[in-house]
Formats: sequence, structure tokens, C-alpha cells
Amino acid sequence: MNWQTTKKDFKRYLEFERNLSGNSIYAYLNDVHKLEVYCENLNLEIEKLTPQHIQHFLLWIDEFALSPFTQARLLSGLKTFFNFLQIEYDLATNPCELITHPRIARKMPSVLNIEEIDSLINAIDLSKPEGMRNKAIIEVLYGCGLRVSELISLKISNLFLDVEFIKVEGKGNKERLIPIGQQASKYLKIYMDDIRVHQAIKSGKEDFVFLNRRGAPLSRVMVFIIVKDLAHKIGLKKEISPHTFRHSFASHLVEGGADLRAVQDMLGHESITTTEIYTHIDKEYLQSVITQFHPRS
Repeated sequence: MNWQTTKKDFKRYLEFERNLSGNSIYAYLNDVHKLEVYCENLNLEIEKLTPQHIQHFLLWIDEFALSPFTQARLLSGLKTFFNFLQIEYDLATNPCELITHPRIARKMPSVLNIEEIDSLINAIDLSKPEGMRNKAIIEVLYGCGLRVSELISLKISNLFLDVEFIKVEGKGNKERLIPIGQQASKYLKIYMDDIRVHQAIKSGKEDFVFLNRRGAPLSRVMVFIIVKDLAHKIGLKKEISPHTFRHSFASHLVEGGADLRAVQDMLGHESITTTEIYTHIDKEYLQSVITQFHPRS
């Protein structure tokens, strides 16, 4: 059993049986590569690995100052790898099986209030050709709670604006329908009808909604730059990213009394526990109201 062969087979398993995205597959293989480097330094073979070796590996990797979250994700990836080896290569035991994940402090995501979102949108320079595109981007990020990967891969063929829905492809290539509000729909139509229609579009990219100046789909980096530039323009002190609009979307829905299961479906969360973090944000907001306004606080 050697690393190169098992990694190739593991990649095929993730692609064709687990149907994972390219980013997820890269993360899994990167985790396995870290263990491979460690084992090669000690001349250890895959089938000879024990729980003690894995524990020593985690101590070794901790020297690179990885966060507890990253370490937990790495251990989860290795468990999947060794489970695969048990099935496909008859590996006797999974050396990661009994190793517990490091404790992870639950970090509350940063959210924007309505005034901050309005300020960011109002700071967009509509005199530039890309201005209306950027306005549509922010409105869709906040109005639909999309991940940046879902935004840049959004297709015209998946827009059903007449019935106020869009279809997106989320993690693991899972599709979901999301309602789109009037504001997001309005500026999306303006961008498509008045701006995008005049662009020269690269062959094969005609179905992508958001395009750069060269007629190709926007990159993740470009969306991050758009958001960072707007935050800088209004002097926003919070550290934000495109994902902040997704957090704000969910938080504002929960604050308004939306059913948590409905929010889970719109965000595309597999587990309701992931969505429940927004109830904690809501409680923090209520606590701040009490502290600020109640005479006994």
C-alpha cells in the first residue's frame, strides 16, 4: 500500500461516490498530504500507523499554529481517508477512530445592521459601468444569503424572477431554491437588461450572470475586493467579507421571527445546529438592548 496509489483512488472515491466539490476534494487530499509528509520523515508505512502515531502527528502539526477548527477538520478528513482504506484496501483498523477532536470555541459571526448595509450600497459609484453590477451583487448576497461560490456560479437559466425564486448549486453540488426579494430582483434585472446585454461575452460563458470586463465569470477574489473597497469607502470599522452578507441575511431573518427550519433550507445547511448559531446572535442583540435602555441594567 503506497501513498500515491491510495491518494489517487481516494480522489476518485470523493469525486464519483461522494460527489464532492473541487474545493472539498482539495482540502481532503491536502490533509492526507500532511500526514504523508510526516510519515515519510519517520519512514512509517500507512498500514503500520497506530492511534499513537496519529496523536504524535497532531502534536507535530500543532507546531504550525493551526487553529483548533483547522485541526478538527484535518482529523475529520483523515478519518474519512482511513475509513476508505478499510473498505477498499482491507485496512484492519482506523487509527483515527478513537481520537477526539480538539475543543472548538463557537465564534459568533460578524453581522451588519440595516444602516450599514444601506451605507455600503449607497457608496457604489453607479456612474461606472460595473456600478450596477456591483449593486446587484450586494443585493443578491444580502437578499438571498448566498455563499460567494454560489454567487459567481449563478446561471441565467436558474433565475425564475417571475415567480421570485432562484436556483443555486451549493456544497456537494446540491441544488436548492431560494426566494428572491423585490430589491434584489429589481437590480438584478436592471443589471442584466441595461448593462450585461451590451457586453461581449466569452464563448461558453453566456449563461453566467455576473461577468467581469472581459466577459468571463467573476472570481471569488474580485467579489472580496468589491466588498472590501466599499467598506473602506464608508469607513466601516468591522472586518467584513462577502460571507458577512450571508450572516446578516440569516441573523435578520431570525431576529424578525423566521422559522429556523426555513432559514436552514434557504442557507443550505445540512444540520440545524449550524443554523442555531443565529439564535445566539439574536440573544446577544436582545441583551445589548436591555443593557443600553433598561434603567436597572
